[in-house]
Amino acid sequence: MHVARLSLHDFRSYADVDVELAAGPIAFIGANGQGKTNLVEAVDYLARLDSHRVSTDTPLVRAGTERAVVRAEVVRGDRSALIEVEINPGRSNRARVNRSDLPRVRDLLGTVRTVLFSPEDLALVKGDPSDRRRFLDDHLVMQSVRLAGVKADYERTLRQRNTLLKSARGRQVDLSTLEVWDEKLAQLGGEITARRLAVLDELAPHLATRHAGVAASAAEARRDVFATYVAKTGVPHDEHPRDVDACRELLLRTINDRRRDELDRGVTLVGPHRDDVELRIGDLPAKGYASHGESWSLALALRLASFDHLRAPEHGDDDPILILDDVFAELDTGRRDHLAAMAEGVEQVFVTAAVPGDVPPGLRGRRFRVADGKVLDD
Repeated sequence: MHVARLSLHDFRSYADVDVELAAGPIAFIGANGQGKTNLVEAVDYLARLDSHRVSTDTPLVRAGTERAVVRAEVVRGDRSALIEVEINPGRSNRARVNRSDLPRVRDLLGTVRTVLFSPEDLALVKGDPSDRRRFLDDHLVMQSVRLAGVKADYERTLRQRNTLLKSARGRQVDLSTLEVWDEKLAQLGGEITARRLAVLDELAPHLATRHAGVAASAAEARRDVFATYVAKTGVPHDEHPRDVDACRELLLRTINDRRRDELDRGVTLVGPHRDDVELRIGDLPAKGYASHGESWSLALALRLASFDHLRAPEHGDDDPILILDDVFAELDTGRRDHLAAMAEGVEQVFVTAAVPGDVPPGLRGRRFRVADGKVLDD
């Protein structure tokens, strides 16, 4: 899979830009603040319909304008498609494939698959549970587009159930109505939980291999790393059921057990929206104990494990697009070399860097200079 052409209209800092691309390494070189990250952010947005930098669409639209358009020609094997997203903050976004409107914008998911590594990924180790949940759910959607619908249905059910709980605080409530939402929440939440657990199991060997490769020293490479699911049901990762129905039943029982607490607080206290992934290096949790370098190793290993998992034959017939956003300047020589060697065999790799010297020799394919809102062949 690769992007053969990328066009942006009123996206971030770009009024209009049109760039012809190709398979292989692509490097965008430019000083900070010139817009190189905006280009790879646009590619990643087509894959996730979300930004890795901001939580809403508003900052994606150029100041003083009402909408932005991201358009790309995407090649998969011997087929190509023109895909397009129109970003309308405060209104519904729109998506098209080969100039035809899609019924829902999320129907575009799966057309492009990306794995993006950026300095913000330190949050996977040091940040809040929401950062790790997002990593896991983004990966699940790349693996199976259907999960996007399940997740959207869960979030809608959660909002409605929370509204009911909030209105019931300090008053009598018809439990039969609440039980309907309990069942719906458990059904959708059970599927999400089961899929999260399954994918963590599948990622484990990739994570161990990649961590050994990116570790800065032999001693660090010998330390085992673990990613375990921490569910609000209280059942440990190794004992938690993987079957969807069993997850649903466990979640429903726990919801019933927490009924009084939820009614008192007016909020849903149990479900995948409150779960976490604990990352450990040896016997210690990475958050709070890992050094800055160890945190980089673990974050990078997570992204590379995600890439390895998605490129496996059972999950797709082509490579995801690999995006390395301003990371080589942050990495020491060993980590740079491992990442560059891994990326050399990928169908398309986007690299952003402030100076040409930050791009490893093996990734010095086609280069563009980014400055003053323009993207020029270097």
